[in-house]
Amino acid sequence: QVQLVESGGGLVQAGGSPRLSCAASGRTFSSYIMGWFRQAPGEEREFVAAIRSGGSTYYADSVKGRFTISRDNAKNTLYLQMTSLKPEDTAVYYCAAKGGTITTRPTYDYWGQGTQVTVSS
Repeated sequence: QVQLVESGGGLVQAGGSPRLSCAASGRTFSSYIMGWFRQAPGEEREFVAAIRSGGSTYYADSVKGRFTISRDNAKNTLYLQMTSLKPEDTAVYYCAAKGGTITTRPTYDYWGQGTQVTVSS
């Protein structure tokens, strides 16, 4: 079992650079593939970024070059550094964990409760 708790969201001006964190419980954090997803009102949950235990990363085209996913296995923490935020980045951001192979589909095994990011223009 893994419990995930996101933090770092809030109201941000366009062009801002907040960092989201996701604290994970459990001793096997380092073995999981970790991902960030987001969901805007009335929209489906969409993939943002993912990272393997070894550090290789994957990004949605919409955030590539603006967002950076990273993890600190010693601290059981996942991060999402966001830059050049746009109003269309407004959503609830979720961190998620899974075993097995990496995927961009929202079929991860464990999910946090989400943190709201609102980008004002």
